[in-house]
Amino acid sequence: MHSLQHKTVLIIGGSSGIGLRLAHRAAAEGAQLILAGRDAQRLLAAQAELIQEAAKHDRPTPVLCTMQVDAHDLTALQSFFEALPPLDHVVSMVGDVMGGGFLQADMAVIRHVIESKFFTNVRLAQLAAERLRDGGSMVFTAGTGGRAQDACASYVGNLGINALVEGLAVELAPRVRVNSVCPTWTLTPFWRAMPSEQVEATRSRFESIIPLKRLASLDELAEAYLFLMGNGFVTGQHLAVDGGIMLGA
Repeated sequence: MHSLQHKTVLIIGGSSGIGLRLAHRAAAEGAQLILAGRDAQRLLAAQAELIQEAAKHDRPTPVLCTMQVDAHDLTALQSFFEALPPLDHVVSMVGDVMGGGFLQADMAVIRHVIESKFFTNVRLAQLAAERLRDGGSMVFTAGTGGRAQDACASYVGNLGINALVEGLAVELAPRVRVNSVCPTWTLTPFWRAMPSEQVEATRSRFESIIPLKRLASLDELAEAYLFLMGNGFVTGQHLAVDGGIMLGA
């Protein structure tokens, strides 16, 4: 397993939820972090949290910088990458979601989610490839736990990310490895705008159909990203961290 000690890790979507928990775990392993996201206040709060945690354990400050960027703005995304130093690992949490099947969904929503999940990550990969050092990796975030009739554009977007991973793994080998983590529904701040009763209903439904009868913890998900960054012989893979939900689907 490759160490993260003194490695530069970019986490796009690292100011909350899974991305922030990954940042904490990577910092504990000695990584130097660049956190990017759309919300400047959340980025500052994440930076302060990471600095405080490092001080508590007498570790060096782990955050090289925070950078505000909307990854869906491809012009801004290009300028963002041009300003970055060489990187060892790039993690993308980018990708909006939706529920419902094809027949009732609004075409604009379908297009937006597929654009967000797939095309944004394609451009991100093109730009990240130019910044990654030899021996580095990219890890994308896809998803699992639903079928096309349940979350049509999200399902298509996830298939697109996994196809992207397979293609890039060949195109960038042997210099850079490319993989994806595929969580199922997880309780994170991503759902902060959803009414609380809807969140609880969704939580209960997933806990009832996941064979392990619970949701994943943020640490369990963060460990999947760490594994894919650290294992130098894994590339082109989609790691489902879903409690076995698709076994009964």
